[in-house]
Amino acid sequence: MTRIAVVEGDGIGHEVIPVAQKALEVLHPEYEYFPVEVGYGRWEQTGCPCADRDIAALRTADAVLFGAVTTPPMKDYQSVVLRIRKALDLYANLRPVKGDGFDMMIARENTEGLYSGIEEIGPDRATTLRVVTRAGTKRIVREGIRLAQQRGENLTIGHKANVLKSDVFFRDICVAEAKMAGVSCTEKLIDALCLDILQHPEKYDVIVTTNIFGDILSDVASYLIGGLGLVPSANIGDRYALFEPVHGSAPDIAGKNIANPIATLRSAAMLLEHLGDTGGAVRIESAIQQVLASGTRTRDLGGSAGTREFGDAVLRVIGNQG
Repeated sequence: MTRIAVVEGDGIGHEVIPVAQKALEVLHPEYEYFPVEVGYGRWEQTGCPCADRDIAALRTADAVLFGAVTTPPMKDYQSVVLRIRKALDLYANLRPVKGDGFDMMIARENTEGLYSGIEEIGPDRATTLRVVTRAGTKRIVREGIRLAQQRGENLTIGHKANVLKSDVFFRDICVAEAKMAGVSCTEKLIDALCLDILQHPEKYDVIVTTNIFGDILSDVASYLIGGLGLVPSANIGDRYALFEPVHGSAPDIAGKNIANPIATLRSAAMLLEHLGDTGGAVRIESAIQQVLASGTRTRDLGGSAGTREFGDAVLRVIGNQG
């Protein structure tokens, strides 16, 4: 039996994840869905945001549907997301951004870089170690190469090699791997790339970059399609896979029934595609497009529908498709 771990997390995760889970349940009632509670809310109750047994539970799943977690700016608080990514070795963070006339995939290295977790805070100085390894770089660029070959498209390498020696290292490995694979690639400084994808998104296909740069770049790219409420992501490793919206827990709007569930629904679609159900993924996206075309939109898209109302409309369309 296919087992799906469902993690609502914090904030609007409690609102958008139930919508996506219901969509999965309509398409696959035979799957087993089980909850795993992690996050800041869990820490407030127990003093532990993510226990070893939670990681063990996630490892029993065929895929994880993940909401969002709050990470407070406290020096003694360990990021739940970073812990899970490292524990499951989810080294490839894939963030598709598709709109009118463009279809780009940002392949972000997901386990090292500035999010290495190697930090030191003193009274007069704080240090975060940026880690870029040959092994980590090779496996993310090979994922980018695979995607470029699969899509029949070009590869762009985003970096800051004019300033950072670690990015010289990253860039050179990426270029060499692309050359060996026979894949056409270009390279661009990450700040210039952020601007250029806004001005000329149609120029870009698959973009591979380091951890923090990929995080920022995908947020920038979300502007092209209406904001973070629309962008999904997949966290892929050799054994495990986790799917989550790009947006955070948004505590300022949590509990108000105004969060956009589209990014989470699209993450559920990516989950189905990963499990081999391309048809189910298409049904979710088709339902989203049909509901939007009908004029039903959440507030961030200029409408008045709430999270539940928009979700219910999508679920009705998916049900009627069957």
